[in-house]
Amino acid sequence: MPARKKKTSKSGSAGTKFLVIVESPAKSKTINKIMGKDYEVLPSMGHIVDLPEDKMGIDIENGFKPEYTVMKGRKKYLTNLKKAAKDAEAIYLAADPDREGEAICWHIKNQLAKGKDNIYRVSFEEITGKAVKDAFEHPRSLDMNKVNAQQARRIMDRIVGYSLSPLLWKKITRGLSAGRVQSVAVKLIIEREEDIRKFRSQEYWSVDAVLRKKGGASGKKADTFRAKLLKHKGEKVHIPDKRSAEGIVSDLKKEEFVVGDISRKEKKSYPRSPYTTSVLQQDAFNKLNFSASKTMRIAQGLYEGVELGEEGSVGLITYMRTDSVRISNDSLKEVRQYILDKYGEKYCPPSPPKYKSGKRAQEAHEAIRPTLPLRPPEDVTSYLSSDELKLYKLIWKRFVSSQMQSALFSVLTVNINAGPYRFRAGGGQLVFDGFLRLYREDSTREEEISEMPPLEKGEALDTLEIIPEQHFTKPPPRYSDASLVKVLEEKGIGRPSTYAPIIRTIISRNYIKRVSRNLHPTELGELVNKLLIENFPNIINDEFTAKMENELDGVEDGKIKWVTVIKDFYTPFSKKLEEARERMSSVKRQVIETDQVCEKCGRPMVIKWGRRGRFLSCSGFPACKNAKSITTGIKCPMEGCDGELVERKSARGMFYGCTNYPKCTYVTKKLPQETGDSGGKEGQVEEE
Repeated sequence: MPARKKKTSKSGSAGTKFLVIVESPAKSKTINKIMGKDYEVLPSMGHIVDLPEDKMGIDIENGFKPEYTVMKGRKKYLTNLKKAAKDAEAIYLAADPDREGEAICWHIKNQLAKGKDNIYRVSFEEITGKAVKDAFEHPRSLDMNKVNAQQARRIMDRIVGYSLSPLLWKKITRGLSAGRVQSVAVKLIIEREEDIRKFRSQEYWSVDAVLRKKGGASGKKADTFRAKLLKHKGEKVHIPDKRSAEGIVSDLKKEEFVVGDISRKEKKSYPRSPYTTSVLQQDAFNKLNFSASKTMRIAQGLYEGVELGEEGSVGLITYMRTDSVRISNDSLKEVRQYILDKYGEKYCPPSPPKYKSGKRAQEAHEAIRPTLPLRPPEDVTSYLSSDELKLYKLIWKRFVSSQMQSALFSVLTVNINAGPYRFRAGGGQLVFDGFLRLYREDSTREEEISEMPPLEKGEALDTLEIIPEQHFTKPPPRYSDASLVKVLEEKGIGRPSTYAPIIRTIISRNYIKRVSRNLHPTELGELVNKLLIENFPNIINDEFTAKMENELDGVEDGKIKWVTVIKDFYTPFSKKLEEARERMSSVKRQVIETDQVCEKCGRPMVIKWGRRGRFLSCSGFPACKNAKSITTGIKCPMEGCDGELVERKSARGMFYGCTNYPKCTYVTKKLPQETGDSGGKEGQVEEE
């Protein structure tokens, strides 16, 4: 750590002042409490410097040199930082421990430097006294590989956005935009929608038998069980229609059901690894109904610090943007001691379970876990909001359970023969709950699988009922926040810090709408996607985007020069761009006539494209500026209302309202004919 020199304050008393710069007020409050009065901790409010808003700001001819400017609304924060830095003995840049944080620090240093050699970088995975003080004891220089990786991403995305957006304005309408990674996410959602449209449901049937041990009491549940038909003459059964099912039922009524092979095996259920960013977002969506953006916003607050009464501001979780499942030795020791003290030796494995991170994981980071000391949720309940507590519980239980023993089930499988037909029944019992103990404490759900009566091979059974059931194959589910994040990670598209912004961006651009818990493409999204795929097939695809992510990782690892990555990308992209300017079909001037009449001037209404999609416009424009949304063709369900439902958008997302608003105030999130849902909970996901 640099030497601290005593200096004299204006009052004449000796004092030492060090400046620490972080991103947010919450983080500054927590660090200030840890480091004490000799440190002044100020927020930059995120990025202070960025590319200009009104132009590309990239000198392509001069090695893709970026033109950085102080962002609007950030000048006052920069002025405060410069003022505080003027007399500071040392300046510590303490932004988040990732590429984005490194770039924020680099830009701040460039603004404050001017001959200063007392600027240092500190970073920590958790905002606790031990971690923060250790970071200040071991300051480092900026990691320019991380800075250049972030800079390369920003420049690449700016080139794509500022090249494609004007093209879309020219071909469709003003106000549209396109992004390198976001466009691929839209493409995935549209491809799934096309699969749903092409899907043709097929009928199939199943046959179950309700059986009872001979001599068993008719009202005794334990003696009765249900078996499923699996095979006929050794071949897997496929029952296509009612007639086939009825034929099988008729055959079975003539057969005696006899117990065949019986097997009982012990089966382990293993705990899962601590959370990475993507898995946390998936679980928070599925279990808590949180959008990806909401999850990250709450997690950021838990990481930066929460007021815990007399303790003051305390960071409760480690850094929440990570793809690693690594955990520190200190946290391992503490969680194992907690398990021993709370649950006993049989719940704590002899050695810590090992978990493997993904191929691209940044192992310098840890998994998302509670900070030390390991505060159980009940100890912080009174200090957290309802949503904060829900997410903290999720993270805490996942971490603690990851270090507990496996659960053990005893699973029984019984094959039952009925002439040439074979049925199968099964049951099981929880022998040892292991890590499930942690989840059973808050649940009334019974983990025991339905138990079977005692049976012996060759034993005949009573047939109580043979049940044929009709089924239909279902289309693939639409993506939800959770399933989209999962596929983005699997395909190598984006990184932990980008999943939530990707979803937020494509919804805000009106290319995708969230209906209930599912992501649907809009007409506008499908049009933009079609034009981009037709003209940039080698760029707007998952393989290319994943390749670019790997190259950015290479920049961070110091294996590739960032300018080389940009140049290799730009050369084919610029060629395709020139071709698209000539070839891309234009819908801007396409006007579709309708039989509707403008109620203001009597002229015909026509369909045009706007930044929100198609809309009805008076053919007399600009003399008559009457315009309105296109209805869905579905009558308003309110009794006595003759209106139709129309798509609308509010700050909380897309919805459908009545054309007779404000006279009729009917609204709904989901139209009656919508299919292909994700199969999750009913109701609207909690918004960003």
